[in-house]
Amino acid sequence: MKTLTIILTFFFAFSSIAQENISKKEYTATRINKPPKIDGVLDDEIWKAIPELGDFVMMNPEDGTPERNTHKTTAKIAYDDTAIYIAVKLYDNEPHRILRQFSQRDNLNAQFDWIGVIFNTYNNDVNETKFLVSSSGTLADATSENGRDDWSWSTVYQAEISFDDKGWNAEFKIPYAALRFPEKPEQLWGLQFFRRIQHLNETYSWNYVNRNNGYESQYVGLLKGIKNITPPVRLSFYPFTAINQEVFNGDSETTFSAGMDVKYGISDSFTLDATLIPDFGQAKFDDVSLNLGPFEQIFSENRQFFTEGTEIFNKGNLFYSRRIGGAPSTYRTVDDNLSDDEIVTDNPEDVKLLNSIKVSGRTKDGLGVGVFNSVTQKTEATIKNTSTGETRKVVTEPLANYSVLVLDQQFGNNSSISLINTNVTRNGHFRDANVSAVAFDINNKENSFNFSGQGTVSQVLDTNGDKAGFAQRFSVNRIKGRFRYGIWNDIVNKSYNINDLGVSQRTNFNNYGFRLSYENFEPTEKLNKYRINGGFGHERRLIPNVFVTNNFWVNFFAVTKNRLSFGGNINGRGQLKDYFEPRTEGRFLLRDGNIAGNIWISTDFRKKYAWEASVNVRRWFTTNQNAIFLRFEPRYRFSDNFTVIYEIENWYGNNRLGYVDKLDNDDIVIAQRDQMNLSNNITASYNFNNKQAINLSFRNFWALALYNKDDRYFKLENNGELTDINYDTDENNHNTNFNIWNLDLTYNWRFAPGSEAVLLYRQQIFNQDEFADAGLLVSFDNLFNQPIQHTFSLKIVYFLDYNNAKQWLKKSNS
Repeated sequence: MKTLTIILTFFFAFSSIAQENISKKEYTATRINKPPKIDGVLDDEIWKAIPELGDFVMMNPEDGTPERNTHKTTAKIAYDDTAIYIAVKLYDNEPHRILRQFSQRDNLNAQFDWIGVIFNTYNNDVNETKFLVSSSGTLADATSENGRDDWSWSTVYQAEISFDDKGWNAEFKIPYAALRFPEKPEQLWGLQFFRRIQHLNETYSWNYVNRNNGYESQYVGLLKGIKNITPPVRLSFYPFTAINQEVFNGDSETTFSAGMDVKYGISDSFTLDATLIPDFGQAKFDDVSLNLGPFEQIFSENRQFFTEGTEIFNKGNLFYSRRIGGAPSTYRTVDDNLSDDEIVTDNPEDVKLLNSIKVSGRTKDGLGVGVFNSVTQKTEATIKNTSTGETRKVVTEPLANYSVLVLDQQFGNNSSISLINTNVTRNGHFRDANVSAVAFDINNKENSFNFSGQGTVSQVLDTNGDKAGFAQRFSVNRIKGRFRYGIWNDIVNKSYNINDLGVSQRTNFNNYGFRLSYENFEPTEKLNKYRINGGFGHERRLIPNVFVTNNFWVNFFAVTKNRLSFGGNINGRGQLKDYFEPRTEGRFLLRDGNIAGNIWISTDFRKKYAWEASVNVRRWFTTNQNAIFLRFEPRYRFSDNFTVIYEIENWYGNNRLGYVDKLDNDDIVIAQRDQMNLSNNITASYNFNNKQAINLSFRNFWALALYNKDDRYFKLENNGELTDINYDTDENNHNTNFNIWNLDLTYNWRFAPGSEAVLLYRQQIFNQDEFADAGLLVSFDNLFNQPIQHTFSLKIVYFLDYNNAKQWLKKSNS
């Protein structure tokens, strides 16, 4: 921490708060007394008297080229006491070429044009709120910090579109309740517009964006003229009710649940979000795979409360929300303390979440504050004595509290310093954990260099005592120009542990290296964009200070003018001392060096039929090991309503070395195995319009691990090398055939702003056995001999806004 303090002091001394002189367009909004009808048709009288803004410039692929005369964009902005109103005219001399594929809220991975308006209500060149509407009427909104967009964030606003012989039109109504802004006589906001013309493969902005330097958020214009508005009471409720029925192996269970999410604007800067008695039964299934490695498999977060508006809690990468409501602490060790006549009759796999709250916001002086807290229920396993018939309960997870606190101070040149603390407190004699960190992200005055780093201290208190650990990272990167480079150093000691509320899979290392890249910002004769980057890494053990390995990589990426993308990479490493595979402190497996090459290609998604493909081949230097990975993803757009995407992935590796056992005499057994993974995925969507859709998500993952093909089992020596060992494969058969089948079919209907009904059918099948030499047909026959779990679920969420209710009551009483 002393080193970190010196570094921070040095860079604060050399980081001026003066901003680069960036040209900013200005526009003055007009106050109106009567709001326009939000229908996308710009024929309201108020729009005729309001001045327009225009003169957009190209952002991509060219840099700053004036807009085409045939594709001009103009906009007008008005306001009253309740909302901002925006009218945009998007000219196109060939309206029939405008792509109009339907998609649902926040899904921008579709073939359509779009127009977006961006507000920076504190005019700090860092934090933005984005509102988009597509040429098919799809709405999308996000918050952003230094170009890092959070599309999981959602608010309630209106936007409608229309078409005519000159192009298309968009009309927005953005209530003040959707924004956070200071209470003062006159507002001064950052303002930006972006327009995407998909069939031309061009993106335009109102205020010029210099992609060669800094972040997009620095290059906004100014919105003036909004006077005497008052931040409204930001209070909304999302009550929900759900019914679920599960059918499995002849048993059926029906459950009802109800709860509510609440959003409350504590002040003009801060918002409270809470979920009471939550139900996450409709969250997307996890992409589970066969995991033979020493580390846990990490899944993405699919629960909306934990993905929406959580960007400030991700500072320092110390918060992994899947820890909350995950497996109980002692779920896997219940069998360890059973007597001979006891069996486990019930052992819940997940902990029930009781409630969660989060408070977040940023003051006008740039101080961001995030407070998060969750409480989970006490969880118990049931154990039955087969002799007496008596049962007893064993606590596998006590009542637990999870909390996160983040203080993030922003200052000049898009820089910040953050203090982060995470804490897990469990009731009783279990395990408590606390993690504290200081992180900094500092740009110099010219925004040409970035200095970032973090110092973290972890502390775990359990029945074995109190253990403290530390980690620190530091990097310097050039962030301006076509040619960029950087260096880094990461240090983690042996006792560092953040896994109660974060993820830390490797410890006790001291790694450093450098990276460099070259990227064009103007198209060439044949390419719209290309980028080359590479680097070198050196890895060491921290204690003792011993060499682990060296590695390198080179990547290439390019896009042609016809939207054909392609690229590849070469990467490799030297001999590796693998300290993690043996699962024993201080022991390592000596692995051979290898080199790999990858090529990939992606065709033009604007066409009805498109595809992506990639091939990766890895070869070890001195051992007979090889691996190959193939991926193919065709997609077909039958119409603007219906799209199907199929993906197949196949990976095969022969003579792989991995841990299988630790014997009573502490000998570590390493085995040679052949492995294969085959994954089939289908996603399909039929959109009736931009508010109703049927979606299919299917995944089958099949994996094999064949150990006893050549009866190659080894004893791991202290020097990391292997010697043959006799190993009883009859008693210890590690061959594995792993097969999992998931299918989700949903009907989504956004029946009112902020309100939604979701009908879900889910099907799950799983099988794992030792028949690793079985073929495809036999494996699937064994899979479908297993009982199928069927889930039927209906969930309805309704949006209630305090301001709308107050206006409705006024009207009803008048």
